Amino acid sequence: MGGAETRLLVGRDFTEAELALIREVVALFPRLSRTELAATLCEHLGWVTPAGGLKLESCLGLLGKLEAKGEIRLPPKVPMASPRESRPVPSGRTDPPVREVVGKLCELEPLRVEPVRDNEGMWVWNEYVERYHPLGYRRPFGAHQRYFVVSGAGERLGCLLFAASAWALEARDRWIGWTEADRKRRLHLVVNNNRFLLFPWVKVKNLASRVLAQVARRIRSDWQKRYGYGPVLLETFVDGLRYSGTCYRAANWIELGETAGRGRMDRHKEYPSTPKRIFVYPLVRDFRAILCGGGPGGGRGGR
Repeated sequence: MGGAETRLLVGRDFTEAELALIREVVALFPRLSRTELAATLCEHLGWVTPAGGLKLESCLGLLGKLEAKGEIRLPPKVPMASPRESRPVPSGRTDPPVREVVGKLCELEPLRVEPVRDNEGMWVWNEYVERYHPLGYRRPFGAHQRYFVVSGAGERLGCLLFAASAWALEARDRWIGWTEADRKRRLHLVVNNNRFLLFPWVKVKNLASRVLAQVARRIRSDWQKRYGYGPVLLETFVDGLRYSGTCYRAANWIELGETAGRGRMDRHKEYPSTPKRIFVYPLVRDFRAILCGGGPGGGRGGR
């Protein structure tokens, strides 16, 4: 802990900076459930078991203690079957069709991206991603939104997920012009496209860039409806050993450089990963002013 003053809570020492982060996250995401808040905080703090699992029960206990002391205000408790989404098991609903989807993009019109809003859609989405995405399925942390890509004929063509942004990215933060204080206050206004899947039987030129353009036009309003605020910047990471990022460039995303080769939320350099190429997409013209606190909606909550 670098000699900084700490508080012992639920068997773990917390620095004041970590406790300030906890208060910040709870205040910024009042519409998340307690379990979603705990999962987000475990990810931010690197609070995991020796096997790598999130210490959700310990974090929920910590949140309860802080609320009892009047340091935070938690959302009401809601009944939950489990603190985790179980890993999807293929059910047959996501089996490949008898034919490939080929042809011209215009033949799929009116193409649309549809938010996943119910439990049935969520489980099918999870199953598709587990079966067909190279990284498989992982429970999203914090504020998030799933989408299906759907053709005009109602055929599902793919999946997208937007969720919590990376805690710190040198190239991104420098490009925005963020101070550390700005980043802590407004990180929630940046969201990460951490899953993008077009099913392997879908082979239509320019479809991926068209999907990215469509989702960029609606994500602010979807986020506003669900969480009470609108993001102003999208980000994503592309594994350069597997992909070139062509669809992001075609959709006018901006390449900023590479990650430092650490985990997406790794604040303490403890979880090395392969460096990824960073792409961003501004959703509003004055995104820098907002993210740095000088534009409309640029106050503490960005709401």
